[in-house]
Amino acid sequence: MSLSSQEREFAIKSGLYRGRRALRSRGSATGGEKEEEEGREKEDAKVAHSYNVALTDATERQKPSPWTRNMFSLYACLLLATLNSCINGYDGSLMAGINTYEQYRVYFNFPIDKGTPSTGIVYAIYTIGNLLGSFAAGPATDFRGRKWGMFIGSAVIVLGTAIQATCTHLSLFMLGRFTLGFGVAICASAGPAYVSEMAHPSYRGTMTGIYNTFWFLGGIPGAFVPFATSTLPGTASWRLPIWLQIVFSGAVLLGSPFLPETPRWLIANDRHEEALDVMARFHGEGCRDSPIVQLEYKEMVEDISVTGADKRWWDYRELFDSRETRYRTLLVAAMAVFGQWSGNGPVSYFYPTMLRGAGIEGNNIRLLYNGMQNIVSFGGAMVGAVFTDRWGRRPQLLVSTFVIVVLFAAIAALNATNLRTDGVTGAYITLDDGTIAVQRPAQAKAIIGLIFIFGFVYSAGYTPLQALYPVECLRYESRAKGMGFNNFVINLAGFYNTFVTEIAFTGAGWKYYILFIGWDSLEFVFIYFFFVETRRRTLEELTEIFCARKPVRASLSRTAVLVRDSEGVMGVLDE
Repeated sequence: MSLSSQEREFAIKSGLYRGRRALRSRGSATGGEKEEEEGREKEDAKVAHSYNVALTDATERQKPSPWTRNMFSLYACLLLATLNSCINGYDGSLMAGINTYEQYRVYFNFPIDKGTPSTGIVYAIYTIGNLLGSFAAGPATDFRGRKWGMFIGSAVIVLGTAIQATCTHLSLFMLGRFTLGFGVAICASAGPAYVSEMAHPSYRGTMTGIYNTFWFLGGIPGAFVPFATSTLPGTASWRLPIWLQIVFSGAVLLGSPFLPETPRWLIANDRHEEALDVMARFHGEGCRDSPIVQLEYKEMVEDISVTGADKRWWDYRELFDSRETRYRTLLVAAMAVFGQWSGNGPVSYFYPTMLRGAGIEGNNIRLLYNGMQNIVSFGGAMVGAVFTDRWGRRPQLLVSTFVIVVLFAAIAALNATNLRTDGVTGAYITLDDGTIAVQRPAQAKAIIGLIFIFGFVYSAGYTPLQALYPVECLRYESRAKGMGFNNFVINLAGFYNTFVTEIAFTGAGWKYYILFIGWDSLEFVFIYFFFVETRRRTLEELTEIFCARKPVRASLSRTAVLVRDSEGVMGVLDE
């Protein structure tokens, strides 16, 4: 394929490109000596296909290792930032647990055996806080840097936790929920922005992909801690797990001021020497002149403006003011919606009915199954994060979406032939409309098995990319506000899952799965035609992709190069 303008410029300036095939000359060899030298270089070099010739050249010359002391220091910085994802996962599982407590429901005068508008408001107020916090997330993250955005968000979360855990009235509990949601929105924007901008360019996919997988590391204790405290007398049963929420947010609050700031924020604020120091330590093994550091610095200086919209907290035009930025924002919104509406909502809702139909009774064993589901999903998410740079973002989403469609078709077919009211032998259950029906245990168990497979496939395809893909699609100047917008859309889509899915299942039952078969098929088509490939490119190089007349085609183009170990790209083949 033909070279992009950026690759051609790099090749020409480096002396690699002289028509269809060229090699870098060493020394002052001329005539026969030059031909002999080029012949040896051809024999030693290997042909590779590169998405970014400059990055391939820098990587081959530097040969970065993930096992050095400086890299482990980088992992520690990213781990602290990744705890922001645990905060959200813990809360999501926590409220589902304590909402079933008799102690909790009696204290706030909720009916013990059924939901009320007030219990719905407790869930909704968190979402409202999250939605409003999305508009503060961008300014908070741009204000003094990504690390201070995490500090501000975690401080608000600690405040919200304290209000909830010490409240004596429902109004104060809901104020705490609102405050918590507001802070989570800030952390959900600052955390991924920090991780993606600090990650080593050779391992950005895995480093940033792991961020969202830590939702499960918060969600799993969020499910088991309430179970362990459920037998405690009085309000301690639900206050204690709420207090424990301070563990993740407290760690971020105390640790974030000591983190290095991201080099992109430093360059955007004209602090170049500090940016070079950070890149040299974490990306260049202490050397400012390392090939990767020099490439990053050059691209950042060229692409990042010191007077961009990130300096104006009220200015959101950067998300919509050109064809390029509108395309970026479209993909951010699409990823947010697809991550919430690919079927994970209805699967979670129908899970208890499936367990009953399989003859699995008792809260303890159901909790065990639910915990196992989280563990399987976590495993899938880690697999997706580790292999995302090898697979590519598009194949990862396309394959997982296709498999999800097949799984939903199988689940719908099994449900259609499973629920019977004509006296077949099986496990009796009461449907939402009061009908006494039966589920055949074998088919119900098959459905549960498919749900486990769904959890693995969905998590491998979507979970790592829900934080990774949006930050890759956004330019620096709009990254913080864009992640706030991403969080806003996620909460709107999640609101649908929380309040509409239950109503839909009550009316349509298993037939609701048919809607998701069609919807996921549309997702597959949209991803194929509109999602660009972002792997193995620097964040700054993606600007040229989004500015191209056909961004998807441009993102898939690769350049044939000749590479020799430790010497980088020896030649560019313009095919």
